Amino acid sequence: MLHVLTRLLPLSLLLLSATCQPRDPAATPPASTMQQLEGTWLNSREEDRGDTLVFRPNTYAFPPARGRTGFAIKPSGRFEQFDIAPTDGLATRPGTWTADGNTRLRIHLTDGQEPDYTLEILSLDKQVLKMRRL
Repeated sequence: MLHVLTRLLPLSLLLLSATCQPRDPAATPPASTMQQLEGTWLNSREEDRGDTLVFRPNTYAFPPARGRTGFAIKPSGRFEQFDIAPTDGLATRPGTWTADGNTRLRIHLTDGQEPDYTLEILSLDKQVLKMRRL
């Protein structure tokens, strides 16, 4: 019996190592990026340049405006998109996000009113998030 186990152990280890491949580090944004990204971001459209969209935390002292669009990145892949409501308030649309490489987020809105889209992170710090919508 011991002889059979000593022959099966190397085979078992080989099979186990083949199924437990290391995760591709480029497949998801680093944890530090995700921690900085989590929160509510509103579009600072005064700072947008070309196809680069500038977002700031919802606590930022924005100049007066008739509503601001934005989104919230939440843990566990939860997402909320904020659109301007007919009464100039915010209309919240729930959805999900998934990582698409280490600088892109794939957005799916659960109401199905628009197709999925991708947000590419161009730069990020605690006060400014620059993105491109693809």
